[in-house]
Amino acid sequence: MTSNFSLNNLLLVFCIVFSLNAVAQDNTKNIEQDPLIPELLVLQSKMTESNELGDRYKIQLFYGSTLSEANKVKKEFENNYKNWPVSIEFETPNYKVWVGDFRNKLEAERAYIKLKEDFKSAFIFKPKG
Repeated sequence: MTSNFSLNNLLLVFCIVFSLNAVAQDNTKNIEQDPLIPELLVLQSKMTESNELGDRYKIQLFYGSTLSEANKVKKEFENNYKNWPVSIEFETPNYKVWVGDFRNKLEAERAYIKLKEDFKSAFIFKPKG
């Protein structure tokens, strides 16, 4: 009787394993890639290269209420430095002169070391939005 019980258990285990294997094989699925994914990857790459995407750092050289002072600081920067883009930003009621579009804080700090001698109030920041 013991051998019959073992044979029944072995047969039961074999049936369970075979059923699970058959069920597992039925659950395989094909995954199709959306055709827009390669286009989106190319777009992301272009936006990253043109600084439209990603966390970037800038250096502020000037903060004040007069556009003429902001222009003066911008021209001084342009006359002495050609390495980084410079812009005047307006946030009511003040003008700000921003330099660079640095990919990481280390790049910004390297530029800051060069700029701080000529622009005493310069500081590094990460623009919002």
